[in-house]
Amino acid sequence: MASDRGETGLNFGNGIVVRPHMRVGLLGGSFDPPHAGHRHISRMALNRFGLDRVIWLVSPGNPLKENAPAPMGDRLAAARRLLHHPRIDVSDIEVRLGTRYTAETLQALKDLFPRVEFTWLMGADNLAQFHRWKDWQQIMTRVPVGVLARPGQRMAGLGSPAARIFRNSRLHSRQSGALAMGPAPRWCFLNVPMLDISSTRIRDQGHWGRNRVEQRLGKK
Repeated sequence: MASDRGETGLNFGNGIVVRPHMRVGLLGGSFDPPHAGHRHISRMALNRFGLDRVIWLVSPGNPLKENAPAPMGDRLAAARRLLHHPRIDVSDIEVRLGTRYTAETLQALKDLFPRVEFTWLMGADNLAQFHRWKDWQQIMTRVPVGVLARPGQRMAGLGSPAARIFRNSRLHSRQSGALAMGPAPRWCFLNVPMLDISSTRIRDQGHWGRNRVEQRLGKK
């Protein structure tokens, strides 16, 4: 995959253009399905972490989950219907890169776009199991990490092996706006108000893929 390294911008694909020194948050996941909670934390990340843009990296699949997600095209289409924000985009770049794990994706992106300042975004539920991710310590040392916690997830996230091992690299929540401005390892944990919605609940209730899906996804 080639990138356009002209003066005006860099071609990320999917109609997305990033620029040198732009602070870009990456929210990865299966988005099976995407919902208003994903949109909400993306907006919070833009505001609290001082980001210029957030890109959803819709993954082909999650190596830690047994069941395969819905078809990639369905998830991408649902995410694009959900989003109406000038600074939040949806990308299938992991498919085009051929990467399977987050650490591989981040290395590939940094090789393609060495002057873009990436930040990895995730929920506190992912921080709690982060030590199970392949090459997770490389992720922590490669890019800043922003963690957004919904009520009830704080203890599990902050008590995780990853949080303990990298405790000296943690920024106070008052410093969240500086997260993307410095080198890794650095991470910040934020308690933010969350919407009471999850992909698992939508799937369990049988709404993903039905005619009412847009209503359940939070589309207004």
